[in-house]
Amino acid sequence: MDDRRLMARALELARRGLYTTHPNPRVGCVLVRDGEVVGEGYHAYAGGPHAEVVALAEAGERARGATAYVTLEPCAHHGRTPPCAEALIAAGVARVVAAQEDPNPRVRGQGLQKLRAAGISVHCGLLAAEAETLNPGFLRCMRGGLPWVRVKMAASLDGRTALADGSSQWITGLPARQDVQRWRARAQAVLTGIGTVLADDPRLDLRAELWPEGDFPEARVLQRIVLDSDYRTPLSARLLQHGGAASCRIIGGPRNAAAQALQQAGVEIIAGAARPQPRQVLTTLAQLGLHELLVEAGARLAGSFISAGVVDELVLYQAPTLLGAQARPLFDIDVTSMDEQLRWQVIDQRQVGDDLRSILRRVA
Repeated sequence: MDDRRLMARALELARRGLYTTHPNPRVGCVLVRDGEVVGEGYHAYAGGPHAEVVALAEAGERARGATAYVTLEPCAHHGRTPPCAEALIAAGVARVVAAQEDPNPRVRGQGLQKLRAAGISVHCGLLAAEAETLNPGFLRCMRGGLPWVRVKMAASLDGRTALADGSSQWITGLPARQDVQRWRARAQAVLTGIGTVLADDPRLDLRAELWPEGDFPEARVLQRIVLDSDYRTPLSARLLQHGGAASCRIIGGPRNAAAQALQQAGVEIIAGAARPQPRQVLTTLAQLGLHELLVEAGARLAGSFISAGVVDELVLYQAPTLLGAQARPLFDIDVTSMDEQLRWQVIDQRQVGDDLRSILRRVA
């Protein structure tokens, strides 16, 4: 019971880095000796000290003979910082309890093996399911897959996202729009399509005035990805003005004069196929080190990602309003029989202001 309680505390610490560690995983660590917590730490930002190092610094000599509870296997390689496994060994820690093995090919069990070789008692797997939810994108990419993809949508009770003329501000209330800020902050990038850029001219950034509570992550620069085959994104677009053009990438077709102008304005251009498919897009983003992605787009683009089977979660805000049969649908997908229906499982549902927020995952 003590092991579970202390690992739960390490997970709580790890969540403090939820918005700031990209592209690194969120990790927490608790050091305990003779039943007393002697050090705590979490990874706060990429390039900064890892959770184990912070906890060891707080513990000092009291770390000798202690048990370390860490939410992810201590690293065994030299990156921006020295290996944490070596730091734990040097400090004289007697026991390490890890929630899960690190699937990073540069680690993948080597940290635990190094600890065991030094005579340290090692246990791995405690609260592994809880630890998994902390870093879905990092874990997905390191296991050889694609980024973790969330699609955020707001709709009326009758499943409509905008009037026939495109008017949509605002279906949901202020608390829901504030809640969206948290989802943006925990993602490495927000992806949208050129249709949304031209119709709504969104900012898709982090905004202090909308931040719901707690410390606003001032240092976070949220990346914005636009799928724009013909490079129709205006230089005056708000997402280029707010957060800076350098934080924007456009994935499009063959380069043209418009692409050149956007690049000169500071936008990164990723030229390729005229109509890149969702899986191709995500493979490209994974290669760029983007692990966790939030899609905020219209029915067609969101529907194409769902139909391609690459969406992991839906974050759906449903407002207590009706927009009518002529309004625009939630998703543009083709289902011609009941056997083809795409079923989702509700994993969380709660009230956000006057709106209902549901988090859903695809049923395999």
